[in-house]
Amino acid sequence: MWWHSWFTLGLIAVVFFGLIRNYAPDALLVGAVVLCGLAGIIEPREVFAGFSNTGVLTVAALYIVAAGLRETGALDMLGNRLLGAAKGERGVMGRMAVTVTGLSSFLNNTPIVAMFMPILNAWCKKRQVSPSRLLMPLSFLSILGGMCTLIGTSTNLVVNGLMVERFKQDPELSANLHSMSLFELSWVGVPCAVVGAGYLVFLSHRLLPDRRGFMEQLGDTVREYLVNMQVQAGCRLIGQSVQAAGLRQLPGLFLTEVVRGGEIISPVSPDQTLQAGDVVTFTGSVETIVDLEKIPGFVPVADEGYESGLAKRRHAMLCEAVVSNASPLIGKTIRDNDFRALYNAAVVAVHRGGERLKGRVGDIVVRNGDTLLLQAGPHFARAHRNNTDFVLVSSVAESRAVRHDKAVLSLVLLACLVALMATRAVPIVLAAFFVAGLMVATRCISVTDARQSVDFQTIITICAAFGLGKALVNSGCVASISALTVDVLGQFGPVMVLAAVFVLTSIFTMVVTNNAAAALMFPFAIAIATQLNVNPRPFAVAVALGASTCFMSPIGYQTNLMVYAPGGYRFSDFARVGLPLNLIILVLATVLIPLVWPL
Repeated sequence: MWWHSWFTLGLIAVVFFGLIRNYAPDALLVGAVVLCGLAGIIEPREVFAGFSNTGVLTVAALYIVAAGLRETGALDMLGNRLLGAAKGERGVMGRMAVTVTGLSSFLNNTPIVAMFMPILNAWCKKRQVSPSRLLMPLSFLSILGGMCTLIGTSTNLVVNGLMVERFKQDPELSANLHSMSLFELSWVGVPCAVVGAGYLVFLSHRLLPDRRGFMEQLGDTVREYLVNMQVQAGCRLIGQSVQAAGLRQLPGLFLTEVVRGGEIISPVSPDQTLQAGDVVTFTGSVETIVDLEKIPGFVPVADEGYESGLAKRRHAMLCEAVVSNASPLIGKTIRDNDFRALYNAAVVAVHRGGERLKGRVGDIVVRNGDTLLLQAGPHFARAHRNNTDFVLVSSVAESRAVRHDKAVLSLVLLACLVALMATRAVPIVLAAFFVAGLMVATRCISVTDARQSVDFQTIITICAAFGLGKALVNSGCVASISALTVDVLGQFGPVMVLAAVFVLTSIFTMVVTNNAAAALMFPFAIAIATQLNVNPRPFAVAVALGASTCFMSPIGYQTNLMVYAPGGYRFSDFARVGLPLNLIILVLATVLIPLVWPL
């Protein structure tokens, strides 16, 4: 019907406006695609066809694989080891260029950035460097790495899923839209990543902001806790000096004493050697205490005492609780309060205003307003949020115990996934679900955590974007707009049209999410290639790479949003640093794509 085109374009405009105003993308796109179904533009099966797309299902399985690597500490281990003792901003940037780009080629970008952010923040605090100098390059390098392989980013999988679907619908006309191999995109993605990383390492330092004021503001809000940590048998710290163990370099941390067999060693010299059974006392921030807990065999001493007070960490996490003036805990020591019996939790650290506490945690007398750092079950915060004994109870992010004993196994499973995908021994979606299942079966990650690791908002957004893309085709919008594009730019040759598709996809990504932009632009790209009577595969590749080229805005790509606030960035910072990178990738892609996939 004649009004279908205008109705669909109107919905697209409403969706874009809503996304600019920061409304939920999944709700906007689902609402739009349902309205298209009610209007008769697409059939009910087309409304929900995206939920059965193999590319989307692969993305969901890879969330579980990445979560398994994070839960076992494999990502932390790789990150700390590969960054090493880098010196200077350029040294860190060079190591990130290799490490982050390499890891992002095979893992979803989001957990990579989430894992490296605390590592970089710690490095910055230790050397008094503003995080704004490194966090934006971290996000950009993860995006560049994602362009290198089929599984590097969900966008590539989404485009591949669309190609496979189009091939099944019309094998004769879409013969060149068969499934991509694991390393097919590497022919263009790797050169783009190398040149882009070179720009970030050697040139971006002139453009990146230096927000030292923001860093000082962060430092003013840190709560300083007193915590006792015990060195268990088998811990890697045994036999190392305090200096060599890195306990002097942790940001926001002060080592006050070491207790060994009843003897108190204070002050602690950098050459002091650690032994099994030592209880090391620190004052420091919550984030630093979380970092300490990630060292295998270095565990917090709970409230009952040194010998019996080691917290059970397998299923525990950290929570903060502020003592109220009506609490029965006030006036007694933490040990005498028998906190574990009362609340099924253990006090591992205490914070009191601006006062620096000393001694053993168990000997501290509780006062009104004290903040207790607790090791408790995963539901402690929810169970005690209305308890009058506390003013406020909240969970500490990323504080669950790490399953270090499964780290090597999880890396082996990752290698298995890459091997299956590279050899094409089984379909990509089956390989992803097989390895995700092994992550759960081998207890690298629990069933509950695996379920929670899937970003259902992103999955629903992608699926709805598929339906909206189908509505653009059925309504005639794709045919009309692609014909107009060919009429205007076709006279300059197919390479110019290819560049235009790349640019339009990149612009769409700045407004909507990268996956939604890929799903919406794919039908336009294929229709344009058909009207030009050229190979549609390079146009599909241009959509995949263009949707990943979002460096000018913090909105279009999730990792940009992740670093936006912690780096203290402004919108203009992304435009200033990202515009040259966008242009570099555009030129390289426009030159290389026709060489690899002839038009």
